[in-house]
Amino acid sequence: MTSIIATSTILRGTAPSRTRILTNMISSATAICTFRTSIIGTVIDGLRALAFASFAATAYAAPYVPKDEATVLERLPVRPGDPVARELRQLRTDLAANPRDRETAIRLAERYFALASSEGDPRYVGYAQALKPWWDLPAPPLDVLVVRAILKQYSHDFSGAMRDLEAATREDLNEARAWSWRAAIHMVQADYERAREDCSALQKLESELYAVGCMAYLDGTTGKAAAAHRALSTAFARNADAPPEVKVWVLTRLAEMSLRQGDAKQAEAHFRAAYFEPINDQFLLAAYADFLLDQGRPEEVIPLLVDWVKSDILLLRLALAEQALKAPKVREHIEAALRGDKLHQQEEARFNLHLLGDKEKALALARENWKLQREPRDARILLEAALAMNEPAAAQEALDWLERSQHEDPVLRRSAEKLKSLRR
Repeated sequence: MTSIIATSTILRGTAPSRTRILTNMISSATAICTFRTSIIGTVIDGLRALAFASFAATAYAAPYVPKDEATVLERLPVRPGDPVARELRQLRTDLAANPRDRETAIRLAERYFALASSEGDPRYVGYAQALKPWWDLPAPPLDVLVVRAILKQYSHDFSGAMRDLEAATREDLNEARAWSWRAAIHMVQADYERAREDCSALQKLESELYAVGCMAYLDGTTGKAAAAHRALSTAFARNADAPPEVKVWVLTRLAEMSLRQGDAKQAEAHFRAAYFEPINDQFLLAAYADFLLDQGRPEEVIPLLVDWVKSDILLLRLALAEQALKAPKVREHIEAALRGDKLHQQEEARFNLHLLGDKEKALALARENWKLQREPRDARILLEAALAMNEPAAAQEALDWLERSQHEDPVLRRSAEKLKSLRR
């Protein structure tokens, strides 16, 4: 679940298994690089948490916790001399020599989280959680509180994450990263009043683009897509020198707001501008692939995602495109998804509905998912599964959310009208 801009990025042109992470989770300004369902979280925390909270939730699988500190967790397939690989090796060596070095433990946990974000591999979060003794401290220092909250929300422990974030903001009202992750979690849970309070707190702490980005993400979800698009576009134009990872986050959000206004042409222009920034971003790829699938252009999804089969959320979209084209590899990729780590319920519902044809299971998963996460994509799969089963009552909570939030997405609105017509 996918802070406000919380997906991570890698250099354009490198395979996902050979990534060079461009994230620095130490400050809010370095965390923008996933709200899934995903928005403000790790490479320029202010904007990335919102994006990542939703997609982290989507990609979540039970973290692996090694039984022994000497266990080899993973041989990372990175290029010889890669600076991130060197840094990880050095951090692990330093922590082994001094397991109570909090600064080193935090830095290593942040790097593992960045790997989980960029590669879609939740095992790295498990590795970060295994770092002791800071994980179990009842009243840890501020930096531990924030990082622990980020890891907890990735594993869907939203209540535990929020307790840590509330403690962090009580301790320091100027802790921007904590405010951004609070906004992210409140957005995932459709608690828009509290998300607005969090964004208001950020306005006093962050620069214009980050502050506007938080509020625009909220407004763009709650019936004000046109105004949010204008506000974010204006702030973006005044900050043309923003780092590439920030540009990708902003452009992806602008694309979503365009779609909610029914402007597919403008949305595609934003997606393409984001894609040609000199970094890769897993959340962008998922959102762009979904756009192409909705536009009936699956043939463009395959080259977009062919090198991302390691990511469960992108593998799902690749298989959907291959199914539409009756491509020979679709069965191989469906079987790979079945063998892999368990998808989050929202993605698993989509997998069952559209790839396996198990409508009943898809609806059960979508309803269970809605209890925890209530973002637009969660509503969409619940509406679609209820339609497939001809059970409008099963999606009543999503229908209520759609009216209450005033969310404008035409796809969701059409599904809602179809469901309502079944009752007439």
